[in-house]
Amino acid sequence: MATIATAGRIDVISDAICPWCYIGKRHLERALDLLEQNHKLRFSVAWHPFQLNPEMPPQGVDRQQYRIAKFGSAERSREMDERITGVAAGVGLEFHLEKLTRTPNTLKAHRLIRLAGQKGVQDGVVEALFEGYFCNGADLGDDKTLTDLGHRGGLDYDAALTLLQGDEGTREVLAGDRMARNCGIQGVPSFALQGHVLFSGAVPAEEMVESFRHAWELLKDAA
Repeated sequence: MATIATAGRIDVISDAICPWCYIGKRHLERALDLLEQNHKLRFSVAWHPFQLNPEMPPQGVDRQQYRIAKFGSAERSREMDERITGVAAGVGLEFHLEKLTRTPNTLKAHRLIRLAGQKGVQDGVVEALFEGYFCNGADLGDDKTLTDLGHRGGLDYDAALTLLQGDEGTREVLAGDRMARNCGIQGVPSFALQGHVLFSGAVPAEEMVESFRHAWELLKDAA
């Protein structure tokens, strides 16, 4: 049996309210399986912050009004929701965007994801936040909601609540957001291997496999 090589870390730059990031997560999961099964390469994954709306008020805003202002009309907003819901269904995700009432500030969600990374449960917490928002209409700006979702993803309830009621991780999350922008990242999800940004967007799993495999070969040869 061929030995599986530990091939490095994939960094995912994302926002918790980005639908393409949730879809990209599903593609990434399939890509990781293919890399291990077909190429005997195993990668770890770390999630990093990017705020789609960095100027969003802490309390968030009414989603319908925000999207009308952003996209020009309620009809255009609905069309975009319908399109993304269809794409999500193609990777097994059941979006219910009609349940969403607010567009939140995601700083606290990113702080929770950072804590989850420290505790070794980042994938579970990222999944819980995505599912809560896109499938169940959860308000990711609400401390109680975030705490419940963080606990569902594997965090200690009291530890999550304590984090959210203070300001731990705020400076680091904002620094991570600035770093992504300084690296030229303008949209998410974006994917990097060992600090090298490879591509952006929820590309199909097979394309991810080729990008990661090729980058791994180049980095291995350079080392």
